[in-house]
Amino acid sequence: MKLKTTLTGAALSLVAGTAFADDVTLQLKWVTQAQFAGYYVALENGFYEEEGLNVTILPGGPDIAPTQVLAGGGADVTVEWMPAALAAREKGLPMVNIAQPFKSSGMMLTCRKDAGIETTEDFAGNTLGVWFFGNEFPFLSWMSQLGISTEGGDAGVEVLRQGFNVDPLLNGQAACISTMTYNEYWQVIDGGLTPDDLVTFKYEDQGVATLEDGLYVLEENLADPAFVDRMERFVRASMRGWKWAEVNPEDAAMIVLEYDQTGAQTEQHQVRMMGEVAKLTAGSNGALDPADYARTVASLLAGGSDPVISQEPEGAWTHAITDAALN
Repeated sequence: MKLKTTLTGAALSLVAGTAFADDVTLQLKWVTQAQFAGYYVALENGFYEEEGLNVTILPGGPDIAPTQVLAGGGADVTVEWMPAALAAREKGLPMVNIAQPFKSSGMMLTCRKDAGIETTEDFAGNTLGVWFFGNEFPFLSWMSQLGISTEGGDAGVEVLRQGFNVDPLLNGQAACISTMTYNEYWQVIDGGLTPDDLVTFKYEDQGVATLEDGLYVLEENLADPAFVDRMERFVRASMRGWKWAEVNPEDAAMIVLEYDQTGAQTEQHQVRMMGEVAKLTAGSNGALDPADYARTVASLLAGGSDPVISQEPEGAWTHAITDAALN
């Protein structure tokens, strides 16, 4: 498969005669994959170009923290999970959610039945794999609400700092690991276990789901009318990309593969991932639902003596961009 040699729309803009397109840099939360299909679709199909934008998409990775990239000025806007964004805001980095393409959460804990896991009451005394780098916050909040210590022992759980693979579950190092409905769960299946071998706990079903894959900018930049204008156009084009991807999941997956310069992704996995991701973006027009935000905040505050955030955030989201972009 021929790979794309650039992640920008500059060449397209020049061909179209719009050499003075406004630059926007987007930092992804993870590597190039169908989780971010809407942005690659908008780039490939010329939706950004039509809005007068020259968009650069920066893939993420295990050593890349979107919040740090945003703080350092390496991106104008980043894809991030709300728990990490709100935790960063409380620590002094004023991140603001300007759009929420993902309506539902894809996060879950996947466990081996042969480890004796059937219900949440069986977690105690077991090792659970957890992603960190900001991804641990929903898990810690959940354990706190269950009254389960994360310090180990017979009454608590041993937390394994899980890498971005499923090996701990496959080799029996952990009874459960963190997975996404669209990614790692299927890696477990491809690794040789069957659905009948597993029990899954979706965060949404447990009442602790938090918002994922929102678009965030620094609050200070929203005082700049030119920046706001760029973000309005960026969000409008991005949501066109997401809705196109929902309707054309296989084609969207193929576009993602074109931009995967690592060659690490497979067609089967990306097509399957796009089908699952489409379930999470369905129902969102891009505007943050205040009720979903309130649910996320309540979950993060319900952390007992060590909550993810210690107080109700102020100014952590705005409808100003989506109101202008989508109406």
